[in-house]
Order: sequence, then structure tokens, then C-alpha cells
Amino acid sequence: MQYTHEHREMQNTLKRFIDDEINPHVDEWEAAEIFPAHEVFKKLGKLGLLGLTKPEAYGGSGLDYSYAVAMAETLGHVDCGGIPMAIGVQTDMCTPALARFGSDELRRQFLAPAIAGDMVGCIGVSEPGAGSDVAAIRSHARKDGDDYVISGQKMWITNSLQADWMCMLVNTGDGPQHRNKSLVMVPMDSKGIEKARKIRKIGMHASDTGLIYFDEVRVPQRYRIGAEGQGFMYQMMQFQEERLWAAASCLQSLGNCIAWTVEWAQERKLFGATLADQQWVQFKLAEMKTELESLRALTYRACELYVAGQDVTELASMAKLKAGRLNRIIPDGCLQFWGGMGYTLENKVSRMYRDGRLGSIGGGADEVMLGILAKIMGIAKRPPKG
Repeated sequence: MQYTHEHREMQNTLKRFIDDEINPHVDEWEAAEIFPAHEVFKKLGKLGLLGLTKPEAYGGSGLDYSYAVAMAETLGHVDCGGIPMAIGVQTDMCTPALARFGSDELRRQFLAPAIAGDMVGCIGVSEPGAGSDVAAIRSHARKDGDDYVISGQKMWITNSLQADWMCMLVNTGDGPQHRNKSLVMVPMDSKGIEKARKIRKIGMHASDTGLIYFDEVRVPQRYRIGAEGQGFMYQMMQFQEERLWAAASCLQSLGNCIAWTVEWAQERKLFGATLADQQWVQFKLAEMKTELESLRALTYRACELYVAGQDVTELASMAKLKAGRLNRIIPDGCLQFWGGMGYTLENKVSRMYRDGRLGSIGGGADEVMLGILAKIMGIAKRPPKG
């Protein structure tokens, strides 16, 4: 995959926006443990950056997914992980199924305002007892006339404390776990929704994460995305884009982490020389950069095949797995070279160390990615019956 002039122009626009409108405020928003999502998203919407791959009929640009990858990569210039993740939820996690399978009414009511930055969305999958095991969710919706009446809980939900709507995975039937779920658009001001608490995290501080209760929340059945019982399949399709986004979004940030550390090592005096004069330091940094470029090649190849219409579950899972690992290994290795300075809160490498740890958990843990890959490879065996 090669970025064109159009890709680069979009990236330059986003980079200027980050430099002017986001990075000057990151420390303040990190301390507050929230950022003004409506304000930031509205500005991004005016620049046309929230709907690059979405249909033009609803305010999007109708571009192929390579532009989403280019945007995700550029978000790595943000001086924290939480704000890029919040933007990624809006563009690549809570809207793909809505854009692809939603009715015209749903897309005009929820997608168009999300693209314009007038509404903030969130994706409601994880629950207190069901994170990576999506099939185990317990939230349910019973039919009452033309409505669904929803009860349950959702946890670890990014953007949920500011969101105007949730794309919610909920059980709408009693059949097999993989065929009894639907994706339903739920306005977050509906009666019966309680934003129970903001979850405090070790990283991703600027991104709000909520525990949400649903008590007999009534929404029209026409708010369902696509066919009833197909929600699990739709969500698995959304995960392809989420996992490609996760891989692409760390390419620039990890590159920055290495570059900052190289600069530090060249300046840091140690035993009559510089830290960078130590061969072991040189080799370790060179190895990190090699690993990062391997992830870039894998991510770009997966994107290229996805744009061509192929199923990239295997490659997207590999990229997500590798990204999660490198988000742990590279900041950790770089932090070691910073010594005591690396252990301070204001150090950008230490922030990456905290923020990046989520990469091996969110969007499917490393072990889930390995399980998917083992099944695709044909080496995962089912446990014996009885």
C-alpha cells in the first residue's frame, strides 16, 4: 500500500489540527481525566475527518479504508493515547455496522450527525462478566409492541459519559449464542439509563470510560441495525476495522517513542561517554525499529487486501496481536533508557508506557487473537464432549 498525494494532504491537515487544537491541551485534559469530545469532534467534523470512509449521502467522503488507516496513523502525533482512541471509536468502532447495514432512517438520525461532529457515539459490547468473550453478554431486550425494552449493564465503554448514542450489542432472542444478538442504536438520554460511574484507569486518562446501567430502557425496534439475530456477525465485521485501526494507530506513536529515546541517549552522559555510545543500547533501539517496521508492513498489507474486498480476519488479528505486544515492549524498553526521568508522570515515554498497556486487552485480548489465529490455521481442537 502506498500513500498518495491525497492521503498526504489529509494527514497534513490532521497534523496541523493536532498541533493547534489538541496537543496544547493534552496535559490539562489528562489531569481532568476527560476531554471535551463534542468540541473536538465538531472541529474534526468541519474538516471532514470523521467520515472519510462513510457514504457521501450522509456527509462522508466515500473513500476507501486506506484513508482510515492513514488517519489512524497520523493520530499517533497526539501526545497521549486516550484522545486518539476516543476519535477511533467514533470513526472505526461504533459506526461501521451502522453505515453498512443501518436503515436510511438510522443513518440520517445517528450516522450523519456523528460524521458532522454534532453527536458523539460509543460502542456497547463489553460487560462486567463479558469482555473478550462477546458471546457471553447478558444484556437483553424483550419485545413490547413496536419497541425493545432493554435491561443490563455495559462496562469499559469509551466515550460513554459524553456520548449521545450507543451502538449496543444485546440479546434479542433465546437461540444459540452466536445467533441471538442484535445491534441496536440506543439514545443515551433515554429514560432508564444510568451513567453509574467513571472508571479510573492506569492510563488513557483523557478518555472517559463508563459503567452504564440499563433498566427497562425503551427504544423502537426500528432502531435495530440490519436483521434481528445478526448482531454478533455484524460486530465481528466491525472488529476487523477496529483491529486494523488499533495496529495503524500505534505506528507513528511508537516511532516517536523510539526517536525521543534516540535523542535522549545521544545527549545523556554516562561513564565519560553518551548512553548512545553503548553498543547494547544501539542494538536494542535498532531492534525496536525493525519490529515496528514489520508491524507497518503487516498492517499495510492487511489494509490493501481489505480495500480489495478480501476477508482479512487473519491478518487483522495478527496485526492487532503484534501491535499490542509492541505497545508493551517498545515503551518499556525505551523507558529503561530514560532512567529516573522515565519514571516521572510528565515524561511522554512514561505516558506511552501507561497508555499502551491497553493495546493487549481492548478490542480483543492477545489470547483471543491467538485463539482466532489457531482456529484459522486449523490447529485449535474442540474439547471432548462429556
